[in-house]
Amino acid sequence: MESTVTDLAQIIQIVVAPIFMLTGIAGFLNVMSGRLGRIVDRARIMERKVQMLKKPEHLEKSEKELKNLWRRITLINRSIGLCTASALFICAVVVFLFVGDLWLVDITQIIVSMFVCGLFLLIFALLTFLREVQLATQTLQMGKEIIEDEAEKR
Repeated sequence: MESTVTDLAQIIQIVVAPIFMLTGIAGFLNVMSGRLGRIVDRARIMERKVQMLKKPEHLEKSEKELKNLWRRITLINRSIGLCTASALFICAVVVFLFVGDLWLVDITQIIVSMFVCGLFLLIFALLTFLREVQLATQTLQMGKEIIEDEAEKR
């Protein structure tokens, strides 16, 4: 009985690292879902604004911003999906670590493969998130340039 408890304690120690990774992914998902909410709110405002605008130059700028917002929504959704898939793979790693130890089955290759897949998914999620942030920054830069152009005209 004591060796079983010792074995279980060792497995729990091994499982702690993926659990910390899951905690980090959960924090990242929280940040991204908050961003998604703000982007959606802004898109709704811009959709109303586009319907009310009559001047072609203002309409064109607003439609361009709305198009960028929808690109950002697509990117952040993709990043959330990749992050969630990564978390699922990491959860599966934890389960397989316990199952392999409980049933005394060597599933090392499966565990390693799932962990590596989870890491790749997280990498792609981070790259997609980075692209969304870059697009947001470009949109802000365009707004800054518009304000500067209008200030020069006065």
